[in-house]
Amino acid sequence: MTRLVWLSARDRPTAFPDPETALLEPNGLLAAGGDLSPERLLYAYRHGIFPWYEAGQPILWWSPEPRAVLRPDALKVSRSLRRSLRRAGFEYSADRAFAEVMAGCAAPRHYTSGTWITTEMRDAYQRLHTLGWAHSIEVWKDARLVGGLYGLHIGEVFFGESMFSRATDASKAALVQLVRHLAGRLVLIDCQQATSHLTRLGAVTIPRREFLATLHAACEPPGEPGPWTLVTG
Repeated sequence: MTRLVWLSARDRPTAFPDPETALLEPNGLLAAGGDLSPERLLYAYRHGIFPWYEAGQPILWWSPEPRAVLRPDALKVSRSLRRSLRRAGFEYSADRAFAEVMAGCAAPRHYTSGTWITTEMRDAYQRLHTLGWAHSIEVWKDARLVGGLYGLHIGEVFFGESMFSRATDASKAALVQLVRHLAGRLVLIDCQQATSHLTRLGAVTIPRREFLATLHAACEPPGEPGPWTLVTG
């Protein structure tokens, strides 16, 4: 029987229920409460759990079934997208403007004025960035930030959190650059939930059990974060 588990900030960072006990409706809701400490967040991601909530709500922790993922070798770059990226004249960087990328991802979208990237979330991921776990890819045009993405890199998995675009195909360009950047060091990009945007780029859904097994093999207990030097060649 599934039920929502309430966490206290005093609970151990490891005090999460088994992801397989997450609610069916809403899909994947596992727990509420706790905090956004680096220790709790790192443990959560390594075990297929992520926070997602809006201002005024408690922290909500999720592990949906199925899970959307993108395998680097399955990235689909269409002929039209290749042409678009060649013509765009984008320049790329990594970790040059992490806070600005988070701000871009948190900005209102045309379909909603709300955001789940609260001030609390921004502060938490900035701490993880300072510690070397959270990273960003930036897309520039004429020295202006026009797109990007951010997430966590643990072991051989990149846990994508959000992306944004202020120019045609800029967010797609960020994802393509991420795959190039981590070529040979990545077995999986966690997309959390499928969208038409990600599906067109090659994302698929897999059973949660399979996803958790991949994490068990690919995410060693955090020691020191790996290097994050942009590969542009």
